[in-house]
This record gives sequence, C-alpha cells and structure tokens, in this order.
Amino acid sequence: MKWGFIRAVAFALASVCLVMGINVCASAQRLGDIATFDGVRSNPLVGYGLVVGLNNTGDQTTQTPFTGQSIRNMLTQLGVTVAGGTNMQLKNVAAVMVTADLPAFAATGQNIDVTVSSIGTADSLTGGTLLMTPLKGADGNIYALAQGSVLAPGLSVQAAGSSVQVNQTAAGRIPEGAVVERKVESKLADKGTLDLELKHADFATATRAMNAVNDRFGQRIATAHNSRLISIAVPSGIDSTVAFIAAIQDIRVQQGTPRPRVIVNSRTGSVVMNGRVTLDEAAVAHGSLSVTIDSNPIVSQPNALSGGQTAVVPNADINVQQDDGSLNYVPQSTSLRQVIDALNRLGATPVDLMAILEALKAAGALNADLEVI
Repeated sequence: MKWGFIRAVAFALASVCLVMGINVCASAQRLGDIATFDGVRSNPLVGYGLVVGLNNTGDQTTQTPFTGQSIRNMLTQLGVTVAGGTNMQLKNVAAVMVTADLPAFAATGQNIDVTVSSIGTADSLTGGTLLMTPLKGADGNIYALAQGSVLAPGLSVQAAGSSVQVNQTAAGRIPEGAVVERKVESKLADKGTLDLELKHADFATATRAMNAVNDRFGQRIATAHNSRLISIAVPSGIDSTVAFIAAIQDIRVQQGTPRPRVIVNSRTGSVVMNGRVTLDEAAVAHGSLSVTIDSNPIVSQPNALSGGQTAVVPNADINVQQDDGSLNYVPQSTSLRQVIDALNRLGATPVDLMAILEALKAAGALNADLEVI
C-alpha cells in the first residue's frame, strides 16, 4: 500500500513536469524566427515603365504629358520617327511605377515578383502588358528587368455616365515578372563576427538569446550589446559558416513578455490589441455630432417687361444633430476578454472607439501603449 502510494505520487510529479516541459518548449521560439543576421536583407528596387494594351482605360495624354513623351522616346529607340508636335491621343497606354524587393542572395537569372502602380490618370490596368522596364537600386545601378501581363485584382465598369468599381484597379502585380540581372554581395561574417539582430527589441530576450548561444556551443562566443544587437564570434575550427548559422537559428529562446499595445488604423478604422491590455475603473460618456448641409438653389425669374435677368439664388439648409451620450461605468478589466466586454457595452462604432481609447489613455485608465498608424 505504501509503495503504491509512492508510485502514484511519483507518476503524478512526472506528469506535471512533462506538461510543464511541453509548455515551455511550445512557448519558446526558434532564434531564426525572432532574429535576423546583419547582411541578410532584401533591397528595394524601383523603375518607370509603360503598360500597353488597355481597353480605353489608359492615361489622358492631355493631362499627363509625360506619358506621351515616354511613348515618343520609346518609339524613337525602336526606330520609329514621330513628327514633332504630333498630338497622340492614346487611351490604351498608362505610365506606371514598378517596384520590387530583391531578396538576399538572389542570383542572376532568378525571377522575382513586381508591383505595378499607375501614376497618371489611368482608370484601370486590367488586361495590360508591362513593357521591358529596368529596375534600379538606391545606388542607381540596374539590378532587374521587368516585363509581363499585369494582374489587377479589381473590376471597373463605366457606361452612360455611371460607374461601378470593386477593389483597386489602378495597381496590379506580375508574379515572377522580373529577371535578376545583377546580384548583391552579402557579407555574413565580417572579421569573424556575426551580428544577430532581434526583430523586436527586448533586454530579456537578448539576454536569454546570448545565454542560449553560449550554452549551445559550450563557450562564451555571444555578447549582447543592447536590447536588439547580439555579436557572435565564429569559433575556430568551424568549417562551414552556413552550417554554423543554421545551428544558431535552430536554438530555441523564450521571448520576453510583450508590452501591452493597442494599434489603431486611422484609415480603415481597425483597432487591434494584444492580450496584455488591461483597463482601470473609469466613466465614459460619448456622443456623436453630425452636421448636414443641403444645398437647394432657387431660380429667380423676373416679371415680364420688367427688364430684369434670371438669376440663381443660393439656398442651404443646415442641420446640426448631437446624439445623447449617457455616462457609462467601465469596470476594472484584467484580461483581454474583460476589456472587450467592457468596450462592447459602450456600444461605440470603430470610429468612436478610437476616440474613446485615446481619452482613456489620456485619463490613465488604459494600461497600454496607444499607437496610431
């Protein structure tokens, strides 16, 4: 009986330790997912080009003279002479900016995706074809050439003065639409040292990453300089720097506790908050104010033989309406679910919610960083 009780207790303790170990491993993340090595980065590319083959949805050359100038320059390079002063009313051509990201270690001949965006008066790029466009880097050198059919995600239809548009039609993408012509040399280990940079600066995470790297290789090769940068000295006897980097990326590190943060997108009205956000007790009263102006011009018609002239007299009706806003109690909330329930009880729209969160932050009742993007 005694031994059976001891076995049961031992089994229970082992189960608890196993569960705790699984939770720790599950919450720890690969160092390669939360940090990047200095020198391993993408490079932005940009270029100016022309999209042809549009269905009368291109630029109006009278309003975008650079489109006509670009067409003349292109035709001249192809051996076609355009007489000076020729008024080209082409509705199937659009001037565009082409952007792309050149990934790290991209080799010559590799294909990358490009984004095409109209810079003129074009209504839609649907069905268009991008002509060969050089893509340059910040140093002015050409690193890729883009060309291909544009895939625009939107739809635009116009008829008899009415129009319907779904999503964005003045921009599109060309999957693998650019060919890399020049590669960027990346220096991984400069003077025998690798610089590891955390994606989110945190002193606790930097310390744990430094200790994890030192424990993995059994010597003090990692040094944390600040909350983001960790320098790693390549040990002697390492035959492959790539294998050494792969071993570092597979090390699992427990991230520090994220700071409570509320992200507000002022353009779309989106509000996102992480699980660390809490609220203190507060009272909130919020009411919307709307101003409506209706323009109703009146035509003044003079009497016959009076010698007067017909005139339009402006007339506007202004209506100001303010919604009732009672004082609502916001209880203390210690979890994300309680915060959501407290804010939902206010019955505010996303636009009103942004103003309420800003007021709660100013009053000290919102325990989070408020970031507006």
